[in-house]
Amino acid sequence: MSSAKPHYLRPLDKHHGRIDLTHGAGGRATHQLIAEVFAPAFASPDAHPIDTGDDGVVLPSTAHLPAGHRLVMSTDGHVVSPLFFPGGNIGQLAVHGTVNDLAMMGATPLYLTVSFVLEEGLPLADLVRIANALGQAAREAGVTVVAGDTKVVERGKGDGCYISTAGVGWVAPGVHLSGRLARPGDAVLLSGSVGEHGLAVMSQRQGLHFEAPILSDTAALHGLVQAMLASGAQLRTLRDPTRGGVATSLNEVAMASGVGMMLDESALPIQAAVQAGCELLGLDPLYLANEGKLLAVCAADDADALLAVMRAHPQGRDAVRIGTVTQDAQHGVQMRTAFGGCRMLDWLMGDPLPRIC
Repeated sequence: MSSAKPHYLRPLDKHHGRIDLTHGAGGRATHQLIAEVFAPAFASPDAHPIDTGDDGVVLPSTAHLPAGHRLVMSTDGHVVSPLFFPGGNIGQLAVHGTVNDLAMMGATPLYLTVSFVLEEGLPLADLVRIANALGQAAREAGVTVVAGDTKVVERGKGDGCYISTAGVGWVAPGVHLSGRLARPGDAVLLSGSVGEHGLAVMSQRQGLHFEAPILSDTAALHGLVQAMLASGAQLRTLRDPTRGGVATSLNEVAMASGVGMMLDESALPIQAAVQAGCELLGLDPLYLANEGKLLAVCAADDADALLAVMRAHPQGRDAVRIGTVTQDAQHGVQMRTAFGGCRMLDWLMGDPLPRIC
């Protein structure tokens, strides 16, 4: 007589095992993956269980929100290659990207949903590492992963792992931030140095090594944003300059608001290693993705006080004023160069550095 337990499944080999198509078929293997990898990785004291088999999650009533607060929702996809890079991985990036999208609306993030598209053959050890990083990033950001989904595609059709997320948060009364609100005379602020994430991913992908290590800046920014909002400054616009970098983000704001921008090249914070790497590779740091920096447009009279608040926060300690909003019917973004000239910063054309977020 067999001594095997009814419905017994051998535990996943998290060190040497690999994803196969059965993990995405919806059967026992799928539920085992959820129970042994995702559920413990995303566990939180306030979490709704994600392994109940239900098709959704019931969230607390909006009546529990303080009076006048509004819900904000955002969605994001993450296809970075490679999955692991100096300073982070796709799991952390998935949380930070969605949390920051909510933060740029002035929202406090509350909940996340996560969808994994896995490629057949992905090492289980890599998936465990990604899931644990995602769960840890969520807990550090104070958000709960409340629902998820897993799909597996054939070998060669998924590049390891793709992650899609959706986030829900709330925004307080009186907070109205939009790319359409910049006005001529406003100040343009930047929370820190630019280009690290794009160059970190590029160096890992191409096997490049620099004398000084370049790490991704991936980080959640909602704490910094809340401090900025609490300062009382007249904030018009917030942007996280991810794909397309600082230059493209400012072009988006200029177009939406019907204004121009004039930047000061000498004020732009760029690490020496990033500048050297960009010169070597023929890249412009103003077009490289960032995952832990923000741009802010505020009333000029409030710029100095707001900078002081930003510099008091760990995510904004290197904040600077980089330019001014101008009157410009052509909605151009320009930059005064160190040589006294003026350079146009157009929208990003093409894709000089693909798959960076």
